[in-house]
Amino acid sequence: MKKNITLITFLLCSLISWAQIPAGYYTTATGTGLTLKTNLKKIIDNVSDGIPSEHLHADQGYAALWTLYTHTAFRDNYYENDGSLLDLYSENPSGSDPYTYSTTTQQCGSYSSEGDCYNREHLIPQSYFDGYATNPMKNDPFFVVPSDGKVNGDRNNLPFGKVGTATYTSQNGSKRGNGINSGYALGYSDVVFEPIDDFKGDVARAFFYFATRYEDNMDEFYSSANAATCEAKNMFDGSIGRVFTNPFLDILYEWHTDDPVSAKEIAINNDVYYNHQSNRNPYIDHPEYVGIIWNSYLASDSFAFENSISVYPNPAINNEVYVSTANDLKSIVLFNINGQIIQEIKNPSKVENDTYKLSNLPKGFYLLQLSSENATTTKKVLVN
Repeated sequence: MKKNITLITFLLCSLISWAQIPAGYYTTATGTGLTLKTNLKKIIDNVSDGIPSEHLHADQGYAALWTLYTHTAFRDNYYENDGSLLDLYSENPSGSDPYTYSTTTQQCGSYSSEGDCYNREHLIPQSYFDGYATNPMKNDPFFVVPSDGKVNGDRNNLPFGKVGTATYTSQNGSKRGNGINSGYALGYSDVVFEPIDDFKGDVARAFFYFATRYEDNMDEFYSSANAATCEAKNMFDGSIGRVFTNPFLDILYEWHTDDPVSAKEIAINNDVYYNHQSNRNPYIDHPEYVGIIWNSYLASDSFAFENSISVYPNPAINNEVYVSTANDLKSIVLFNINGQIIQEIKNPSKVENDTYKLSNLPKGFYLLQLSSENATTTKKVLVN
């Protein structure tokens, strides 16, 4: 049921997010592919580009992160609702947390075991870029997040990826082990670190933000003195354009798609903008930008599947919609905004060439989950 809730949260929170984006903030977010990425960079960086409604990134320093983490946006108001620090390595979305951090006295600290203390984790390891410079990258909360100190240390500077057989598992299920080297993670078999499903999209959008905000510096980071020893370097290709290697671009894109934007991310996006450093993560406000920018670089069959699907007419006419795809679908599931399954069709039949049909749809806003043998994607559907 958690997956259904995540899909619905994405739908509802997207509407909330749009209402809180400053007027005109994305007026100059034009173009497609790398042109769009560069235009987004101009909006969120610390350089005056002379564009409308510009809000420059104002670095607050490393120590200010401790205070930021005390804000409501970084607290658990979504799972246990106990106001504890929402740590991606201790949160257990399906049950009681193995431990919690409730006071600032629990800042690291000792790192001997899980639950000892929390610290400031650079999802893009600091060793990757600090041979070039440290500010403002070291201090940017869009990818420097609160996390358990012990698990952060166990992850070290590993790339994120899909683990095959785990050699280490944290108390909430985050894992370390060799990359599975199959499916959307095909092409990498060295050691990677995998967060739980509920936070994979958060991690992916942090990487897409980093690739955009620091676009001009990506080649310098890659060639910096310390980057050579940073294992996460394998995630990057040394360019300022595409930025990521395969399979890591495929992995991040899959995680971004499978774990949509959450209420927590929206709250943090607004808090960082209004109360901290005055810029935003565009991929939280507009998740579709990821596909518009990187779609042509993707290699995984999952993305070919996603892009092969057309849902029409949308909004629906006569309470009917059609799904067109050359792929054989194994299931079609329609969710309403309360997370209830309205229709579920297993092994659906085509009504004509490469076309499936859904009929008798009540009025409303829905998420349509489509699955083939090897891939799944979700589309929004409006029935007037």
